[in-house]
Amino acid sequence: MVRHDRDTGSHRCATGIAISLSLLFTLGINDDARCGPYGQNRARMRKVPYPQGKLDLQGVPYKILFETYRVTEGKRNWELYQMDADGSNAVNLTRTPHLDEMYPHASPDGSKICFVVDEGGRREKVRNVYTMNIDGTGRVKVATNARQPCWSPDGKTIAYLKGEYERYSTREYATAKLLFYDLRTGQHRAHPNRNLHHLYAICWSPDGNWFLAAVHGGMGYSDTILAFEADGTRVFDLERWGVRGCRPDFSQDGKRITWGQTDWDLCVGDIDFASGEPRVRNVRKIVECLRTAKVYHVDFSPDGKYIVFSYGPSAGGQQVGGFARGWDICVTNLTGPWIKVTHDGNHNKEPDWVPIASTNP
Repeated sequence: MVRHDRDTGSHRCATGIAISLSLLFTLGINDDARCGPYGQNRARMRKVPYPQGKLDLQGVPYKILFETYRVTEGKRNWELYQMDADGSNAVNLTRTPHLDEMYPHASPDGSKICFVVDEGGRREKVRNVYTMNIDGTGRVKVATNARQPCWSPDGKTIAYLKGEYERYSTREYATAKLLFYDLRTGQHRAHPNRNLHHLYAICWSPDGNWFLAAVHGGMGYSDTILAFEADGTRVFDLERWGVRGCRPDFSQDGKRITWGQTDWDLCVGDIDFASGEPRVRNVRKIVECLRTAKVYHVDFSPDGKYIVFSYGPSAGGQQVGGFARGWDICVTNLTGPWIKVTHDGNHNKEPDWVPIASTNP
């Protein structure tokens, strides 16, 4: 029996039997590949990354953003990096050794990034939402005591979650409401559903009509994935369709979603809102890892052919700014193979595709 705490990422086995990490990582093949009640993939799934040559990502024209904790000008801190799909040409976009930048998300036209910054001393620390140009210039503060922003489909608005408490907290679900920031006017407005509470990992649908989000202990839900109206008050629990877990993401055409079903399984499913409410079909597992590790933070590539995610030892903290030594960024083509595209283990997390093809040769 395993008890699982998604906030701290802890796993405690009732038997108390410890298995060597190095031994387990030499195994990594499994017959059971079930994901939800409606989708099933009976192919044997490898539970560790494939060799680098298994996927050729050099021709993928999209870049990847991610957060990473490493030394910058002699000081360890969180920075935002950008790299090619195969992990090459990594660039530090922030270079701010006395600030911590995390949770990068590229705008739909690929010109800007929204992200969070932890600012202030230990007793006065606060998490704020910012935007900047894709090259790291033109930083603008959007909101104070705010977290986990995402872009509207037209790139004119940022949705963000307000911190539940004035006191700083690393708990992802310590959120009280959802607000919108208009980049042109600088005005803020509240979502019409004032009962939104303890949400995290919000994602705006490409048609602008819906949000996906994880919820933990709020709005009458324990721990699940919700779909709710962008301009209304209706809320739907996707668990009835076999969608459980956290950190959902839409494909760019709005027809599929991906999410973490558990700490060890990543899934995809087909989503349809034609009936006026969400329906998810063809739920299936695409990645599975050993239970001594975790897979998290999934994101569809703009062409829908790949998913990027983070992967590392189970001791790592998956929450924004949670230390996760040994974690790296991985990519899968959704048919089975997945490989690491970073290899330094510098707490590499929260990857996000830049949705416009690079013009670099």
